[in-house]
Amino acid sequence: MADAAPNETAMASVNGAALVFDRSGAAWWPEERLLAVADLHFEKGSSFAARRGVLLPPYDTRETLQRLEAACAYYRPRTVIALGDSFHDLGAAGRLSAGDVARIRALTAGHEWYWIEGNHDPQPPEGLGGWCAASLACGPLLFRHLPQPGTQPGEVAGHLHPAARVVVRGRGLRRRCFATDGRRLILPSFGAYTGGLDVLDRAYGSLFTESFHAWMIGQDRVYPVASGKLS
Repeated sequence: MADAAPNETAMASVNGAALVFDRSGAAWWPEERLLAVADLHFEKGSSFAARRGVLLPPYDTRETLQRLEAACAYYRPRTVIALGDSFHDLGAAGRLSAGDVARIRALTAGHEWYWIEGNHDPQPPEGLGGWCAASLACGPLLFRHLPQPGTQPGEVAGHLHPAARVVVRGRGLRRRCFATDGRRLILPSFGAYTGGLDVLDRAYGSLFTESFHAWMIGQDRVYPVASGKLS
């Protein structure tokens, strides 16, 4: 499976929970058979076309669903948590094709599925299956969309679309990444048309007060890079 191949070395402990960081951008918790993804942003392309006149290829939802289906097929999770901003705006569900609606319903019917409320979708659409929640606690972890400032042991969040940059052989490389200090975790964005915010940006300042690692998503594996080595 090219887009969601696991790398067993890309495993880290977050507040005592052993998580696998997948190249697709999903986090897998084997003990709980739980898969978490963040910021799917379904129908971002059609939103840009309708509201801004920016004509992007209208295939982002299809591509995002393909990767999501592949991750679910590989890991076979009991529970899937979508950490908010699953839909780019409140009208996104109405712009989904009939085929994409059927695929989303198949995913939610096949798993215990939770839509966490995001700032783009404070009211996830009805009729697609699954349950909606502001946040969800499971053992030592708490899943929510917006990371909260200060010490938040066990928080698993999205929203910031973390990305990191390193210099290798004089060349700068920028990649999506998982960001964690072992206490909390910020997931990369999963959606096809989503960008990234550098983990050295001040927006992360209140989240990681000490050293942390950026688990950078490469073509063949996920690479842990200490924050002090980022550029």
